[in-house]
Amino acid sequence: METVKVICQNTSSVIEVEAGTSLLELERRLALGGKHPMLAAYVNNRIKELNYKIFKPLAVRYIDITHFEGYRVYQRTISFIVQKAVRDLWNDRKFYIRHTVGRGFYCEFDDEQELSDSEIEALRAQMQKIIDARYKIERHRMLTADINGIYERFGFDDKIALLNTRPRLYSDIYCMDDMVGYFYGALTPDTGYIHLFDLRRYYNGFYIALPTHSDPDKLDLNVHWDKMLDVFNEYHRWVKIMGVPTVGHLNKKILSGDTSELIKIAEAFHEKKIAAIADQIAEANKERGTRMVLISGPSSSGKTTTSKRLGIQLRILGLDPVLVSLDDYFVDRERTPKDENGEYDFEALEAIDLELLNSDLKRLIAGESVEVPRYDFITGTRQWHETPLKLTERSILIMEGIHGLNPRLTPSIPREQKFCVYLSCLTSVAMDNLSRIATSDNRLLRRITRDYSTRGANALATLQRWASVRRGEQKHIFPYQENADVMFNSSLFYEISVLRQKVEPILREVPDTVPEYGEAKRLLKFLDNFIPIPADEIPPTSILREFIGGSSFKY
Repeated sequence: METVKVICQNTSSVIEVEAGTSLLELERRLALGGKHPMLAAYVNNRIKELNYKIFKPLAVRYIDITHFEGYRVYQRTISFIVQKAVRDLWNDRKFYIRHTVGRGFYCEFDDEQELSDSEIEALRAQMQKIIDARYKIERHRMLTADINGIYERFGFDDKIALLNTRPRLYSDIYCMDDMVGYFYGALTPDTGYIHLFDLRRYYNGFYIALPTHSDPDKLDLNVHWDKMLDVFNEYHRWVKIMGVPTVGHLNKKILSGDTSELIKIAEAFHEKKIAAIADQIAEANKERGTRMVLISGPSSSGKTTTSKRLGIQLRILGLDPVLVSLDDYFVDRERTPKDENGEYDFEALEAIDLELLNSDLKRLIAGESVEVPRYDFITGTRQWHETPLKLTERSILIMEGIHGLNPRLTPSIPREQKFCVYLSCLTSVAMDNLSRIATSDNRLLRRITRDYSTRGANALATLQRWASVRRGEQKHIFPYQENADVMFNSSLFYEISVLRQKVEPILREVPDTVPEYGEAKRLLKFLDNFIPIPADEIPPTSILREFIGGSSFKY
């Protein structure tokens, strides 16, 4: 029997296995014995399911739920399980996984009827039954025409639309007992790998609670995201009216020559929402004396461009917007706090000179003339602007930054004098009815494109920093998002089709010798689902221009 050598990076050992041995069989032989079961593995830095069979020498690294990609495997598998459970119980009801809420999913039915307590309990029991049965989950490569036939029998028009707009002779399909599905990522070998979940009635549907990435033995039951859900659902209704609820429908519109109209409508919708926010700020200024706008949001949500566009709308209303940069209030580099790795933690609230910031803000709002600082990022020291800043009666301070909605940032300013705006790129178009597009993926594509074109950083550098950026968001941004007076969704339903042309060549530069190669390949596979759109007709004031270049704003 032919054997091949395998380097196991978990144990730093070399093992000889028979050709055709699966990763699952090897993992059992290695008896890694971790606290949590291995869900998938990186093979030569590319993510593979445990059913993958070994036929040539390779390096393998097994991952569990505590790894960011392992957590995604867990999420995809639970979404497949709930899909089957719903079909087992209510075959005639159309079901959607709408979006992420906390660490879980918000789901609802097409009829938007709330589930009763007994129905929730029945669904929970059916999901547990599927998990206990340990149904095998298998990926098959088949003729696309045959897969379309299978989807047609299940009534999966959304999946058919996606396949028909990206024609290929062969495609992949996942099978679990009598259920089929499509996923753009790995799943567990069987349903028994799901060890923890729960269901809660919520909003117009229900919430699937999942364990946290950092604490896999504890469920995340924090679902107090009412404002966020309102924004999500508004955009879902809108894209449905526009006829682009899924990628397949969007591709169909692009192929039929409707791209120009789609761009114009999406941009007009953004402008209308920004104008509405400006109206609310002007009203707050009149009614409660609001003098300051705080804008917060995660990385690459478009905070800078939104601030500038909001300023234009405020000028139309007779107000005078004045931008105060939160970055200019960084403490000197030597006073910057450090993280657990001994690196400077610029995302910590303590990296900002809160005493000076609040003193300056109080004096500015009181009408005094203030010498505001200017932070020199090269020397890591504070400089000063030559001209003092003084506000008029019509002035509105605009300050954007990750800590904007944290009450500890500006405790000296009364709440009624502050108007808080939360921004995020809440991807409104889904891959299909049951495969949502992670908002973090949309933002990552934006950031890779921007870092490459404006900051001289390649995709590898951005991917290496992304985990740290995400940890900072979880700690400093997301806990305060419901403090916002208003939320704005900065995503454009056509944007990933534009980003594809920009970001694909950048991602292909990531070498296969680094761990980040697997993430680059996953993103490339994801982008392959989108029909590309040229950037010619995107207006120079679009939020997307902040990332792809060509903006008429100065940054």
